[in-house]
Amino acid sequence: MFKLADRMNTIQPSPTLVLNAKAGELRAQGIDIINLSTGEPDFDTPTWIQDAAIKAMHNGVTKYTPGDGLPALKTAIQKKLLRDYDLDYDLNMITVGAGGKQVIFNALMASVNPGDEVIIPAPYWVSYPEIVSFCGGIPILVPCLPENNFKLTAEQLRYHITDRTRWLILNSPNNPTGVVYSRQELRGLSDVLMEFNHVNILSDDIYENLIYDDEKFVSIVRVEPRLKFRTLVVNGVSKSYAMTGWRIGFAAGPVDLIKAITLLQSQSTSNACSISQAAAVEAFIGPQDFLDTWRHSFVERRDASFNAINAIPGLTCAMPKGAFYHYVDCHAILGAKTPDGVRLKSDKDFCLYLLEHAQVMVVSGDSFGLSPYFRISYATAMDNLMLGCERIAKAISDLTIE
Repeated sequence: MFKLADRMNTIQPSPTLVLNAKAGELRAQGIDIINLSTGEPDFDTPTWIQDAAIKAMHNGVTKYTPGDGLPALKTAIQKKLLRDYDLDYDLNMITVGAGGKQVIFNALMASVNPGDEVIIPAPYWVSYPEIVSFCGGIPILVPCLPENNFKLTAEQLRYHITDRTRWLILNSPNNPTGVVYSRQELRGLSDVLMEFNHVNILSDDIYENLIYDDEKFVSIVRVEPRLKFRTLVVNGVSKSYAMTGWRIGFAAGPVDLIKAITLLQSQSTSNACSISQAAAVEAFIGPQDFLDTWRHSFVERRDASFNAINAIPGLTCAMPKGAFYHYVDCHAILGAKTPDGVRLKSDKDFCLYLLEHAQVMVVSGDSFGLSPYFRISYATAMDNLMLGCERIAKAISDLTIE
């Protein structure tokens, strides 16, 4: 066998790989799989954004760009932050990467030493702890339970901060729960953070435009402006503008960190795709009213699937206020036997059962650090979503629950 670097032992494959592989096997057999696991909108990228990319190609925007992004894109991001966050960043405080994931990876690679601790509220996006571990850091996973609406409390934060704490990662709206931190909740966290000057904040705001009902997006930097030079704001075009494949993310934060991220990127990918950058300019400065139409569609899907899930015996979920996920409690299902006599001992077992028995693909809660739950994405067509819920209900009715 080829000998790999020891650091590869610190990182695990994406938790959906096993399910994807199994789903591929079933599809190869001609079995129809309903995929409720994918975290991307099913809408097409708006036509005017596509047109901007085509125009850029015709105008020769096909060469290297500065490592931290096209000046036009950085200016568009600067204006977006002022328009949407009421936050003012100089251009040297902004950098562009090949997706939000790369920006986060670069930021942690540039700032985390072996043994440094990174506080990650659980449930969390699956890549946070893997990136921290790869950088030599120690993920400090803090269970955020349903009685606290899956949110990190100020008391929990204070308890877990040590002399080795380097970062707090905060994701609101949250993947996988869809919860949104209020101004008051961020105020409580900010008060604690002001007591510990060595702790920085990585604010992952990728779902900021996907907020529903009477909820409002609030940046922690707006709540406590003195945290601005300890906070890295991360965002991108993937979720809000249905541009997951275009791979454009950005960060705004302290100048020294932004320089380090750019330096690291210069020796890895160089710049992000020039054509995608040109499209992202149009995403940020072009029409924004379509976002209301998309939000309305997501609300319809959310409400319909919320009612369908909670009508299934053994399943419950809270109403998400943002993003496009349900985090479904399935503890009442555990211990049940499948028609083949297999006992379901974990949420991972249950999700595999749904894939094999109901041909529905969802992601188990252990992937997000809090069990027994599973995540459903409602970023798919209503017919597909409701058929998936019907199949889940039928699969549960086929179980023997003792």
